[in-house]
Amino acid sequence: MSSLVKTALCAAALQAALALAAEPQTSTAAAAQQITRAGSQPSAAGPADYFTGQARVDPVWPADKNINASGGLVTFEPGARSAWHTHPAGQRLVVVSGVGLTQEWGKPIQEIRPGDVVWCPPGVKHWHGAASTTAMTHLAVTGTVDGKNVTWMEKVADEQYNAR
Repeated sequence: MSSLVKTALCAAALQAALALAAEPQTSTAAAAQQITRAGSQPSAAGPADYFTGQARVDPVWPADKNINASGGLVTFEPGARSAWHTHPAGQRLVVVSGVGLTQEWGKPIQEIRPGDVVWCPPGVKHWHGAASTTAMTHLAVTGTVDGKNVTWMEKVADEQYNAR
């Protein structure tokens, strides 16, 4: 694990501990941790309407009353990619493995690698996927507005994907 990732994890743990310590303590019973066991949620193929090539979505957690963002691991086989899309509340991608690509509308394609974190602001048209010869997996943390987390658009043409 890189020192940057270790530093980020330590900072996040410290921030969470400080936030918890700053909360007023009450005498009501605290909520219990919940564990969703690996493999308890089925994987799904990325729908052909929204993906080119083979992509797999493994749900990690749904948006709910506790956190208004869902999390999912998305694996793209070499050359696979999402269609152009936007998110009403934005999206963070944490690259877990492989080599990926992402692009904002009208801007150059960017290569992304394990440990990279991509912030897709609300309403920004973009796509992401694997490099042409290497698969890529990322954790997608996607905000939700009125129960909606994505607006799908046209597919990324081969000419656009290969324009690096």
